[in-house]
Amino acid sequence: MLAYVLIASAVVLIWAALNYNLLVRIRQQVAESWSNIDTELKRRYDLIPNLVEAVKGYASHERTTLEAVVAARDRARNSTGSPASQAADEKSLVESMQKLLAVAEAYPDLKASENFLALQLELANTEDRIQAARRFYNANVRDLNTRIEVFPSNLIASLFHFRPAEFFEVESAVVRKVVDVSFNPAGDEA
Repeated sequence: MLAYVLIASAVVLIWAALNYNLLVRIRQQVAESWSNIDTELKRRYDLIPNLVEAVKGYASHERTTLEAVVAARDRARNSTGSPASQAADEKSLVESMQKLLAVAEAYPDLKASENFLALQLELANTEDRIQAARRFYNANVRDLNTRIEVFPSNLIASLFHFRPAEFFEVESAVVRKVVDVSFNPAGDEA
């Protein structure tokens, strides 16, 4: 009888240790994948001043737009809060960058500039890398949060105070904007 109790106790302890180690491993993957996002965001922050300078040379009277981009970049770069608060700052930066690129469309010489084109290509590549890092991070967050909430690993998670992580979701204003569609030509009555 004592042997059964010892075996059962050993099985429970091994199960608890395996679940604890798995939770720790996933939590470390979340932290590592967040650092990948941070690296790519810093890369974007480093590109923005060069892009602003390129536009400034051609569109100096677009000062408000240029200042808005610099201010949004500084806010995003200095943001150290939760992923949700950083996502809000990143959304503001993305919106101001879209305005900057729209300004650049009005200047054919700027659009043809090799320097501007190279910076724009590098920014596009960086955006792709940010999105890939964001997907990887969010997948790790999903795995951690699922493991924390499902039975029986939630017992170990609550015992050792594992907390769910926040997803990093940057809404794109352009993607979420409702498109106004009208089938009536101007001036026609419905």
